[in-house]
Amino acid sequence: MAQLLDDAPQRAADPAGTEVQVLQAVQGAAAGTAVVRAARAMSLFGEHAAGWLTIGAVGALVDAPRRREWLTAAAGVALAHGASIGVKRVVRRPRPHDPRVQVLVGTPSRLSFPSAHATSTTAAAVLFGALIHKPLVPLLVPPMALSRLVLGVHYPSDVVAGSVLGAAVAVATRRLAQRGTR
Repeated sequence: MAQLLDDAPQRAADPAGTEVQVLQAVQGAAAGTAVVRAARAMSLFGEHAAGWLTIGAVGALVDAPRRREWLTAAAGVALAHGASIGVKRVVRRPRPHDPRVQVLVGTPSRLSFPSAHATSTTAAAVLFGALIHKPLVPLLVPPMALSRLVLGVHYPSDVVAGSVLGAAVAVATRRLAQRGTR
């Protein structure tokens, strides 16, 4: 703790340095554990929002009375994912590239901000949670966000921004869907 306090002025001048320190701490806590295996599995599930889109499609198939709602939710997840890709291409922040951070999984691009995994997961948690009347955000978002840090592929601010973007797209999707049913 004393070390963190002593380094406070340096961290304020170098926010990326602070984020690297957080990545180091997360990776240090997860090193050599089943957490890394779980994070890799979550990464695969969330790649291109494929796992969430599959859940939306299955929901539409098995819940015929609410098929339209499931498809709308899945479309919201796809829209959130697309929005994150668009923001990445505008911001162009590179992924963590520091010798103190281990990159433990491959990525489809070198762009980091915002985390598309955090974006699509948050959108899925909000939209699917509303459909099944369960609070999915606290169950799904923190593990996915943490997995991106464990794997060393995002800065903490990337996952926070991704979650905010995903929530915003989910809320907008729900509002538009409600307008369409009036």
